[in-house]
This record gives sequence, C-alpha cells and structure tokens, in this order.
Amino acid sequence: MTERISRFLAEHSPETPCLVIDLDVIAEAYEALRWYLPLARIYYAVKANPAAEIVSMLEGKGAGFDVASRGEIELCLANGVAPDRLSFGNTIKKEKDIAFAYQSGLRMFAFDSAHELDKLARAAPGARVFCRILVTCDGADWPLSRKFGCAPEMAVDLLRKARELGLDPYGVSFHVGSQQTDLGQWDGAVGAAARMFSLLAEADINLQMINLGGGFPAHYRGDVPEIDRYAQAVMAAITRYFGNDLPEIIIEPGRSLVGDAGVIQSEVVLIAEKGGGDARRWVYLDVGKFNGLAETMDESIKYRILTPGRGGSSGPVVLAGPTCDSADILYEQTEYRLPLGLEVGDKIEILSTGAYTASYASVGFNGFSPIKTYCI
Repeated sequence: MTERISRFLAEHSPETPCLVIDLDVIAEAYEALRWYLPLARIYYAVKANPAAEIVSMLEGKGAGFDVASRGEIELCLANGVAPDRLSFGNTIKKEKDIAFAYQSGLRMFAFDSAHELDKLARAAPGARVFCRILVTCDGADWPLSRKFGCAPEMAVDLLRKARELGLDPYGVSFHVGSQQTDLGQWDGAVGAAARMFSLLAEADINLQMINLGGGFPAHYRGDVPEIDRYAQAVMAAITRYFGNDLPEIIIEPGRSLVGDAGVIQSEVVLIAEKGGGDARRWVYLDVGKFNGLAETMDESIKYRILTPGRGGSSGPVVLAGPTCDSADILYEQTEYRLPLGLEVGDKIEILSTGAYTASYASVGFNGFSPIKTYCI
C-alpha cells in the first residue's frame, strides 16, 4: 500500500471492487531492472496488465513489449510504441494475425512447432524468429510448463528449417515459470540454450539472441529474494555458458514490474458460519476468481490482505468470492486469519494485485462486472 493509493482511496471512495495502480511503483521497478541487468533489453509482458497508462509510461522509458495477440499489438501501436519494439511472443497465432503484425512493421516472432513455422514463412517472410524450448518450472508458484515450448533437440531442427524457409533463425527463448522462487532454475535453462547455439553453429547458423522470459517475482505472503539476487543468478548462468561472447539478452517481465504497484479494494458482502464442527467463518467478498482473482486457482498465489480500521483478536477464515459458482473459493486450504470484529460492509485491501488481475477478469460472469482499474 503506497501513500498515493491510500490517499486516492480515501479521497475518491471508488465503487468496489476496484484495482488502483501506482505508476510510480512500476517506473521504479523498471529502473531497478535496468540497473541490475544493464545488458538486457526489457520487453514488458503486456498480458500482466494491459492498462493504456502503463503501456504509455513504459513506452516513454524506452521499453520493448512482449505481445500475444492482435489486440495487444493495436494497444501498443495506439500508445506510440514503434513496431520494432514489439515481439510477438505467443507461439499460438492465427496466420491472419501474423500477417497483420508483419504488415504493421513487427519483425520478431516466437514459435515452437513446425506448423507455426510454416505460417511464419508464409505471412512474415524474412522475419526474425526465435524458438521456445521446454524447461522445468520447479520452484514457480505459477508454472508455465508443457503448453509452450518444444524439446531443445526439436528446436535445433526447427531453427535449421527456419533458414531453409527464408526466415532469420534469430534465437532461443524459455520461461522458468511465473513467480519463480528458485534462483537456480535459470542455470539449467541457459545451459540448454547454449548447447543449441553450439549445435547450430556447426550448421553455420549463428544464433544471436537468448530470451529469458519472465519469472521475476512480486511480493505476496511468502518471502522471495530481492531483484538484485535474481539479476546475479541470471548473469552468472549466462557468463558460465557463454563466457565473454555474450548473445543479445531479452527479458520479459510482467509480474515483477506491475504486481507490487496495485491494490484491490473489496467489500465484505457476507460473513457466515457453516457448523458441523468447523469453527472457521466464511468471509465472502465482492471480488473473486471470475472478476479479478483468477490466480487464487489451486491457491497458487497467496495475496497479503489488510483490514483497515479493524484490529484486535483474529480467527481463521475461508475466503470466497460473490458468484454462484462453487469454484469461486479463494482460500480454504491456506490458513488466513481476519479480525473477529470484521463486519459486513467493511473494506479490505488485497496487496500486490497489479498483475494478472484485471487482465484475467471475465466479461461479466453471473452479471458481475470486470474489475475497474484506476492508474494514478
């Protein structure tokens, strides 16, 4: 909770649930990444929070942008981002969207399969392409394994094919998992990418770029290392496997840039007891899985919660959202305790909710509107 967000909530009393983003926090996080990873080019993962104000601010700082759809491309272009600062990082694209991106000036595209490569050859001739590889995501609170990427051996063959198809085999990408808490995960992934560089060099294909994806954290309930230690781990891995002959380095932070910049204010709708020997109170909020808190699925992301104006003794609770869907339970296995004096109508504040909240919200499941975002 920043002073600016606290003052905004006090002065404007916005309808809940709402998400308030402090742009200064994002700017500071961006500058910290530039400071600790000066050799890396930063491409903001737009999917984390696509607010136009965030895109515009980062554009002014010289950021690149990792885009996943035509909509995100149009958003960036509308906010002044030059097309050569966009990377179409989704490996699952319609050919017409590839063509739109190429016609708009984009020249860097991800892929991880032969059919996607064929689409790129037809719709984006001569473009720079990078192949995403499978890596382990151990230690990540939100793993990103299996759906994206291919085995490194397959990636080598695909990058050879890329040259045959007239494309520019530019590099390798991976993602060690979102909210990665194990600093050692980058070592194995960078090592796999470096072996690909060597194998392809034997075929006179000189890759130029390694895309490290994201994985840098926001601050939830669990302790995580600070960003300087992540930077040290990343650069140690790169120098270990590449020595002084460093490739171009790209990172795609999302959560670490915008997560800590946001606070969701919600209202307590109901407090109930279930009986049957379970002493926990059920606290129902006006925000749930479907209008902002999708990452509580499987209780993966554990947010910090404040109850302004309510202190004193606390007791265990189950937290749930407002919809008529039994899946809309936020925390039942993870222990949360809230003040015993909590009442219906009280406001609560959910911290570090700037990433993957508003962008995940449904268009109106059960008639509940998507969460409204205020950027200050």
